[in-house]
Amino acid sequence: MHAAVITAYDAPPVYGEHPEPVAQGEHEIVVDVLAAGLHHLTRAKADGTHYSATGVFPLVPGADGVVRDSSGRLRYAALDDTNLGTFAERTVIDTRRSVALPDDVDPVRIAAAINPGMSSWVALRRRITFREGQRVLILGATGSAGRMAVQIAKRFGAAQVFAVGRDATRLKALSDLGADRALTFDEVAAAADVDVVLDFVWGTPAADAMLPILTARADRSAPLTWIQIGSMAGASALIPSTALRSARLEIVGSGIGSVSPRDFISELPELVNAVAEGAVDVQARAVPLSQIARTWSEKTSERLVFVP
Repeated sequence: MHAAVITAYDAPPVYGEHPEPVAQGEHEIVVDVLAAGLHHLTRAKADGTHYSATGVFPLVPGADGVVRDSSGRLRYAALDDTNLGTFAERTVIDTRRSVALPDDVDPVRIAAAINPGMSSWVALRRRITFREGQRVLILGATGSAGRMAVQIAKRFGAAQVFAVGRDATRLKALSDLGADRALTFDEVAAAADVDVVLDFVWGTPAADAMLPILTARADRSAPLTWIQIGSMAGASALIPSTALRSARLEIVGSGIGSVSPRDFISELPELVNAVAEGAVDVQARAVPLSQIARTWSEKTSERLVFVP
């Protein structure tokens, strides 16, 4: 079969022949891959910048995808730590980490949406007790995950959603998806009285935004939960001690490890339904897997989805 293979952290993927996969565990099956998204997680695991990267090569990347099993059933599958990912014509999945899909779903749309959508979905459903009527601030709202977070927060009953980003054009478009107000990072204090922050950026921008938000709160003793989800601006953020003492701030993380695989999987059917029925807008572009070397580092507002 054909697959994309990475041989070192600093090496781009190469498309070529690869040995056929073999199922070994009790719950493992070999499946045909129909569509697999190029997520930030996938790139980070491949270049060693994600905390779950194993450093074992050769590596076929791809953390999830839409697949077809031997009975012809469509599934969305998330892969555990493995060197045989979904950027291949066939791979091995654990059926316990998959959910059946309706026959009429668009594989590209599902493959594009579930990983970025699940980041905010699980954060609000599994990492905190989110209540209808609460207010949400999204840092990094112009990326794929942040854009979907606007829609998901509204779906869960957020009274107000503030979208923060750097790209003015993309920010303006978020009002059509439910954002009540779009702000630049210099304007974050205007959203000071939110209840939850979904942070996809971290690094210096998050640290610089924290004190203006906290000091501008009408009631600093009112709880503010800051959920760290992504680190597009840096893996570390210099948080001043004042931020933790001067307000009722709680910082939690949401991701692999802080949420169990079982909890991730249990949320999948509802998210799949939301995407399939068009309740969550998805920007996706299908790309032949054979073109992976050319598109691997491409910067685009669309989620690239490889089709073997």
